[in-house]
Amino acid sequence: MVSTLHIKNIGIIEDLVIDFNEGFNVLTGETGAGKTLIIGALGIIAGGRFSKDMIRNGEKYSFVEASIFCPENPEAVDGNIIVSREIYSNGRNSCKINGRLVTVNELKEFMADNINIHGQQDNQNLLNPAKHIYYLDDFIGGKITELKEEYAKLYKRYNEINVELDKNYGDDKEKERRLDLLNYQLKEIKNAKLKVGEDIKLQEEHNIMKNSEKLQENLEEVDECLNNQAVESVSNSIRCLERISPCGEVYEEKLSELKSIYYEIQELARDISGMREDVCFDEQERDNVEARLDEIFSLKRKYGNSIEEILEYKEKLEAEILEIENLDEINSKLKQEKEIVKKQMLELCAQMHQIRKEYAQIISDKINDELKDLEMSNAVLRVSVENIKDAKFNSNGLDKVEFMICTNRGEEEKELSKIASGGEMSRVMLAIKTVLADVDKVLTLVFDEIDTGISGKAAKAVGEKLKAISKNHQVMVVTHSASIAAKGKYNYFISKKTINDKTYTDIRQLSEKETIEEIARISSGDVTNISIAHARELRKVS
Repeated sequence: MVSTLHIKNIGIIEDLVIDFNEGFNVLTGETGAGKTLIIGALGIIAGGRFSKDMIRNGEKYSFVEASIFCPENPEAVDGNIIVSREIYSNGRNSCKINGRLVTVNELKEFMADNINIHGQQDNQNLLNPAKHIYYLDDFIGGKITELKEEYAKLYKRYNEINVELDKNYGDDKEKERRLDLLNYQLKEIKNAKLKVGEDIKLQEEHNIMKNSEKLQENLEEVDECLNNQAVESVSNSIRCLERISPCGEVYEEKLSELKSIYYEIQELARDISGMREDVCFDEQERDNVEARLDEIFSLKRKYGNSIEEILEYKEKLEAEILEIENLDEINSKLKQEKEIVKKQMLELCAQMHQIRKEYAQIISDKINDELKDLEMSNAVLRVSVENIKDAKFNSNGLDKVEFMICTNRGEEEKELSKIASGGEMSRVMLAIKTVLADVDKVLTLVFDEIDTGISGKAAKAVGEKLKAISKNHQVMVVTHSASIAAKGKYNYFISKKTINDKTYTDIRQLSEKETIEEIARISSGDVTNISIAHARELRKVS
């Protein structure tokens, strides 16, 4: 059980230490005084979610620490285990069990055996049929836990096989679709007969074709200048130097140089003449070049940014096609294993279904007994267990579990979510918690707003049920109901005060006289002789 709870810097709570007791602990107080924050702190220390907005204004961290009395635990020191959780505004989180650092999940697992908190989320879970199977399986306990563990291993392998088959195109239609696509792409690339550097050469040719008129015009002029002017002028110059070359060595040297230039000009003139012929393209040739460039561009857009990348992609296509064509043997083995695993899963599902059917009747009877005690004597709850044979396997097998209820005699049985009011939902949840508490052995049960939508005899019945549960469990209840508060063995009053424009939460355990006054305040809104007398009567009855 939780013997001591220490809270720092959560909401309006600055620094609060609460010593709880065995049995029935009731928390009441002013609206907005911090009752919900205390339950929230218990949720935090139990490994629940935490929002940075919960950190007290002006502080950098929040801290919750609890002393859990569980002498049977080997880690306990003098029968106690100290659990703490510190959360900073920057998101850093520190969890400890007896000073040993643990993860939030480890803290959650440890606290799951020690504390169970009921809040509005539980009622939401009760409205969600997908959650109902967990209530039933929790009630069944070890008998189905072993089967679920065995099933979980098979379910994991079943999913792994499906992933492998998907990856290996285990589906014949998918495999054929993939092969068709790969072969189409490969054929398209092969038919193109690409050559490295071809696109660059074609682009150059295309540029020349686009400028052929300008090239033709200028090359003709160059050809004319070289053949009709330059060659003739140099030739005349050579003849002049030949006449004076005997006059000195220097003239012979210049004659030799000029002859070399003459031969170079002749070679250049022949080249220019050839280039003139090369720029003469017809339209068909130009269309062919453009069509080829378009084809290469289309392939680049699909398969790579260059011819080199396209050819690399072609090699990958060939490798994948070969791999897929050779996967038949691997996939055949996987499919055989899948059928074996599936058969084993179906056998376990059948066993779990039989156990769930058996225990569904037992838990239904127990819940209905509890509902009678909670002033719902006309209500009949039935836990429906249906085996969905055509459904896909899930983590719980093939069963659909749903709580069905008829709240009044003669009415049609309907889904719990469609018929129960807020007050009825709270009592159904309490009935389920009561039944589960007898099997899960959780030491501490916490109820927040269990009195939602109920009053009068129903509230009294809820109080009596909580008191009965507290004989074997530590029970903590936040309530606004005088009937429930009157059943408490230990009553705590939560208040708030303002000092220097800051609000602080305070809590104290009430004496018997103070408890009577608090019950009177809750029942009538004021403490009068009449309300005091009524409170004493409620207390006396309890």
